[in-house]
Amino acid sequence: MRSGMASALALALWLGAAGPASAYKIFVSNEGDNTVTVIDSQTMEVETTLQVGQRPRGITITHDGKYVLLCASDDDTVQMIDAKTYEIVGTLPSGPDPELFVLHPSGNPLYIANEDDNLVTVVDVERRALIAEIPVGVEPEGMGISPDGKVMVNTSETTNMAHFIDTATNEITHNVLVDSRPRFAEFKTDGTEVWISAEIGGTVSVIDTATHEIKHKITFEIPGLRPEAIQPVGVRITKDNKTAFVALGPANRVAVIDAETYEVEDYLLVGQRVWQLGFSPDESLIFSTNGISNDVSVIDVASRKVTKTIQVGRLPWGVVTTPE
Repeated sequence: MRSGMASALALALWLGAAGPASAYKIFVSNEGDNTVTVIDSQTMEVETTLQVGQRPRGITITHDGKYVLLCASDDDTVQMIDAKTYEIVGTLPSGPDPELFVLHPSGNPLYIANEDDNLVTVVDVERRALIAEIPVGVEPEGMGISPDGKVMVNTSETTNMAHFIDTATNEITHNVLVDSRPRFAEFKTDGTEVWISAEIGGTVSVIDTATHEIKHKITFEIPGLRPEAIQPVGVRITKDNKTAFVALGPANRVAVIDAETYEVEDYLLVGQRVWQLGFSPDESLIFSTNGISNDVSVIDVASRKVTKTIQVGRLPWGVVTTPE
């Protein structure tokens, strides 16, 4: 009896070790060779490479995990990729030069920044139909949405503004001037703040969503690097709102920030020209796309160490993971 119980226990332990529950896929858009790299999280190796539209940049996944959405910027469209078969199954109307986008928390609609015509395009994902076009500043790029879905923020690179848009009316309610060339907008999960990275300004502006005022500006200093080499781009904040990660472009670092005190705690050396960031589903890892070294850095969030580098396509830009 004891032997049988021991054997059963050993088998259960072996099955648990052999089949981790955290399996997911990592999708990386490579704007230099019009591909998307698919990485298997169990092996942290490239599974396959997909041929997609021209100059793929922004990438996300539908909340049900069925479709990867991809900005094919030079094709003026958003492609829908089946997350299991990896086939392109459709397109969404996007306007010219879609660069970044964000899904409503409900999963629909999709808000798309169109860099060439100074618009945010609102698209019904289910019907694959245009809902509205919202005029914004010059060269819109960054896109963020509040957790309750009531407010969407777009950043305009040349106007140097964060535009607050009411999603019920699709109209701008507030404009907040930030530092030069804002690139990304990231809300805290409690909706109290939105963080705006300024690539040329070299800062991250923390905006109070109740007052629409900048409550703090985060700056960066790295010994041995000129200030102009430190260019904040992608931003991600943990769900508990305690830690933020900021990609610093040609500084080849990811900054780790206490999201409550706004103090920079560490700089992690990654690949060359780090662009965007994406968490694993459980936030134990964060992935950075490194545009010049053509690779992805895998960062352990707890230890704050780069644990692996994965070669992908040319000029990797965006990264997203499938839900567990």
